Amino acid sequence: MKKLTSILLLSLILLTISCNRNKKEQQTAAIDNIKVRVEQVAAQDVGQLYVYTAIVQAEAVNNIAPTMAGRIDQIFVEVGDFVKKGQKLVQMDASNLTQAKSQLDNLQLTFDRIDGLYKVGGVSKAEWDAQKTALDVAKTSYNNLLENTQLLSPLDGVITMRNYDSGDIYAGNPVLQVQQIKPVKMNINVSEKQYTQVKKGQTAKVKIDVFEDEEFTGKINLVYPTIDSRTHTFPVEVVLQNANQKVRPGMYARVTMNYGVAKHVVVPDKAIVKQQGSGDRYIYVYHEDGTVSYNKVEIGRRMDDKYELISGVEDGDFVVITGQSKLNNGMKVEVVE
Repeated sequence: MKKLTSILLLSLILLTISCNRNKKEQQTAAIDNIKVRVEQVAAQDVGQLYVYTAIVQAEAVNNIAPTMAGRIDQIFVEVGDFVKKGQKLVQMDASNLTQAKSQLDNLQLTFDRIDGLYKVGGVSKAEWDAQKTALDVAKTSYNNLLENTQLLSPLDGVITMRNYDSGDIYAGNPVLQVQQIKPVKMNINVSEKQYTQVKKGQTAKVKIDVFEDEEFTGKINLVYPTIDSRTHTFPVEVVLQNANQKVRPGMYARVTMNYGVAKHVVVPDKAIVKQQGSGDRYIYVYHEDGTVSYNKVEIGRRMDDKYELISGVEDGDFVVITGQSKLNNGMKVEVVE
């Protein structure tokens, strides 16, 4: 009886092992037979158009203020006014200027008299020099006071800030701010890979978000000579002439640079897999032996529903376009139409 029981127990164990083995084989077969769709990719000429975002800046910004405290007699402009270079913007209290002008006139009369006597030998060279120095000092003092009494615009531009009213006492903040907006400029950060392709004078297409359907033409005005070691980019200044002064500082701009044409593989966007936890992109490439490899790729431009690849996939490769979520590197797959 015990012998029969042992035989039955052994048979049951062997049956269980056999079932488990069959189950594992079935699971393995199921994994190996994951069905995927693939598409053959090819290299083609791709325009190297790169779009950079930027904020429009004024060509120059000037804060209008005297160098000393004083009362503001009158401000002649308001925010939004367009002004010309040399235009009088602010009149400060002129009492000190009037006094300085009186002193200058007296010194000029005295010098004229001394100069006449010096020419006929009536005074020494030392006396003439002393009087000339006193006159020059007075002229410099008067001109400094004049510059701080009549505040002029140093450029053609628009008034963008006003901090005082007529009659206020100037206390440190600029009285006005003038910005030159013809032209305007934008600073973009370009990858070091394009360093040899960017030249001063090169054209760039500019779109301003406010003017959706309008395209402007800018030019590279400055290429910075160093590369940022953290971002591997370098700054480039693009200037827009802005003849009609339509584009204003602070607007959001998109600058498109054209670096010619390159022959790169183009793949469907649905072939690209983003690795979680990083910005890396991958593609499963199907091989003749029925396996797939998990290739890291560097993507370039997006073109409708396709991506340009800089590296990672070769011309003529077959890439997986469906079923990637169930795949692992080196896994066997079944290709379906």
